[in-house]
Amino acid sequence: MKMLKSLPVWPLAAPIAGWLFLFGSTFNVGGAYQILLVAGLIGSVLAAVYHAEVVAHRIGEPYGTLVLALAVTLIEVALIVSLMLAGGPETTGLARDTVFAAIMIILNGIVGICLLLGAGRHREQTFGLLGVSASLATLAAIAVLTLVLPNYTSSAAGPYYNSSQLIFIAVISLVLYGTFVLVQTVRHRDYFLPKEAVGDEEVHAAPPTPTVAWVSAGALLVCLGAVVLLAKSLAPALETAIAAMGAPKTLVGIVIAAIVLLPEGLAAVRAARANRLQTSLNLALGSALASIGLTIPAVVVVSLATGLTITLGLDIKSTVLLLLSLMVATLSLGTGRTTVMQGTVHLVIFAVYLFTTIVP
Repeated sequence: MKMLKSLPVWPLAAPIAGWLFLFGSTFNVGGAYQILLVAGLIGSVLAAVYHAEVVAHRIGEPYGTLVLALAVTLIEVALIVSLMLAGGPETTGLARDTVFAAIMIILNGIVGICLLLGAGRHREQTFGLLGVSASLATLAAIAVLTLVLPNYTSSAAGPYYNSSQLIFIAVISLVLYGTFVLVQTVRHRDYFLPKEAVGDEEVHAAPPTPTVAWVSAGALLVCLGAVVLLAKSLAPALETAIAAMGAPKTLVGIVIAAIVLLPEGLAAVRAARANRLQTSLNLALGSALASIGLTIPAVVVVSLATGLTITLGLDIKSTVLLLLSLMVATLSLGTGRTTVMQGTVHLVIFAVYLFTTIVP
């Protein structure tokens, strides 16, 4: 995570542009103006993650990891809640769809691209088994408990948890994710460190100055505010566009997850191409755990506070794809060595997920 002593212009300009585009939308401009709102949203997301990394690099571990995870999760929760409030009862499954999409994008899309491009360039890559094993075990537990188990409980009919179950599953998610963060950053930090970390300039780059860190902290709040309001403004256009395509509404969740995971996905791919697969997997699997481990509790709190109903249980098709993804990830990442074969398998599963979402 290479940080400069001074901030570049684009992370400061992006949220300002987003706010300006948002202000311009109040003048009843045409439909083409939505393109600028989308650009402002994506730019604000990228800038928010950049500023979170600056703050994280300044304060160090283990708090740096928490800052970045919380920033990304705040963006995801803001997008979900904005669309749920705008869409009403028809968006009860949006949180489920977004979290499931994040898991599928990371486990199959991002990991698949990283393994394929990394192995394509370096033939075979290695990584530490202990850290990846801990990540996959935690992810499998949280995913099944939050997205599969609701279909088989009897306190509430259908793919739902009742209020007490929602509170319990939120606490369980926080316990699992909190323990993982403790293991990753304190107790067994060496499990997640790449072998080349000793001489890696990016790992040992000088932290930003306190002034730069404070500027980034303020800019982060500006970015998050822009993301929330831009998402709310774009919600009707997004749902209309997806309906016009004839695609199911679950595609909205995929769009949200893709926007949120874009910065970390690009970083993971760059690390894999640089033959730093351990760093790449840390980024990818850490994002998946933060997405589900922190988003579900946050959405549960919003649901209980506002009375919004949330549907958590996946349908049979999605359950099969989730379990297949977890099983394949366990097998492909279970030897400490990867080739283009593992990357191809993950990408094929991701293609099946996208195709069956659009053509169920």
